[in-house]
Amino acid sequence: MVVPIIQGKLKGKKWIVGSSNHGCWLGSYENDKQILFASMVSEGAVVYDIGAHVGFYTLLASKLVGPRGKVLSFEPLPRNAHYLQEHLRLNSIENVTFIQSAISDKSGTAFFEEERSGYMGSLSSKGCIEVKTDCLDELIARGDFPAPECMKIDVEGAELSVLKGAESILADNRPTIFLATHGQIGRAHV
Repeated sequence: MVVPIIQGKLKGKKWIVGSSNHGCWLGSYENDKQILFASMVSEGAVVYDIGAHVGFYTLLASKLVGPRGKVLSFEPLPRNAHYLQEHLRLNSIENVTFIQSAISDKSGTAFFEEERSGYMGSLSSKGCIEVKTDCLDELIARGDFPAPECMKIDVEGAELSVLKGAESILADNRPTIFLATHGQIGRAHV
């Protein structure tokens, strides 16, 4: 069922109930983090949403950067990618580029282990889903995308791999990083 988000910066945007936590369509999902994120993103900015899940922060970034800005949204899990793309379509979002891949320290493929909920997962040698991986420095070096001014990273424990794959971006562009950490920082999954 598609409903309008009822409060917050995304009030009125369309959301698929059941795609994620009910807090998303209520508009109260991670409210303190939403406020902090909104204070870090300016109109016209380039934002990377790494580990975008079903697109709540992608939609929020899209609204915050406005039509002059750009959002690159990365999510490897097929279920999440489907909902994310539907949220973009339902809301006629034009300033987002979606890339179905896991961001890592190297480009290629890796296995992904989905958690029981079906909402999350991580790169893991025990995974049964093979996913594409991308290294941010390689994407930028090829000229595929503009460098970010802000990076939201929520990758279930693979934060260090993402940051290692973005060493040049971090050194050259010094983007603001909005980082969710999980378990031991930098624990290897692959």
